[in-house]
Amino acid sequence: MKQTIKNYTLFLVGLFIASMGVALSTKAGLGTSPVASVPYSVSLVNHTLTFGWWLNIWSLIQIAVQIILLRRKCKPAEIIIQTVLAFVYGYMTDFSCSLLNGLSLNGYIARFLLMCLSCAVLGLGIFIQFKGGVAMLPGEAMNRAISEVTGRKYENVKIFFDIFYIAAAAVICFVFIGELKGVREGSIIAAVAVGNIIKLYNLIFNKLVKSKNPDREKVNSK
Repeated sequence: MKQTIKNYTLFLVGLFIASMGVALSTKAGLGTSPVASVPYSVSLVNHTLTFGWWLNIWSLIQIAVQIILLRRKCKPAEIIIQTVLAFVYGYMTDFSCSLLNGLSLNGYIARFLLMCLSCAVLGLGIFIQFKGGVAMLPGEAMNRAISEVTGRKYENVKIFFDIFYIAAAAVICFVFIGELKGVREGSIIAAVAVGNIIKLYNLIFNKLVKSKNPDREKVNSK
């Protein structure tokens, strides 16, 4: 029970950090991460709901896709956990955005640097979520379900949908706003950089663990 609480706490910390990464990207105004690009673009068109609430609706659609695809293989407990975490993430995203309301940027270089920072923060949040190892957010879980049903590699499914999300968000912005406000160079950079940043964090983490436990590493090598 203590380990479960510890894992969920770690996951929620990672979730908050990831939400801050998304909020930083929206503040930079150079496009947000692929997974959040569609709800963010919709929030720019329709102000009835906040970005976080559009993110919730998007998550519910992704959960529905899982249920349709997996059918009897779908685990109700996992769906419930995903739904709760999705709404927590939506709330955290709105909260993180509110924390940055007073932040003002002048010039493209400052916005570009903030966008790079957002990638680093988002990558850290996802890395910590992985270390919690208790659940997956609906977007990633949907990719996993599609991978299971189609037999295609998870990585290929993720790449396809990252590209699809960016394209869909670009169409939404271009049709309804007349400019690519929600999807720009930052979206492409995030799609490429975040995964590599997570790998870097993992490399650093493994090196730190090895440096703190050299004797254990020697035993394992034998």
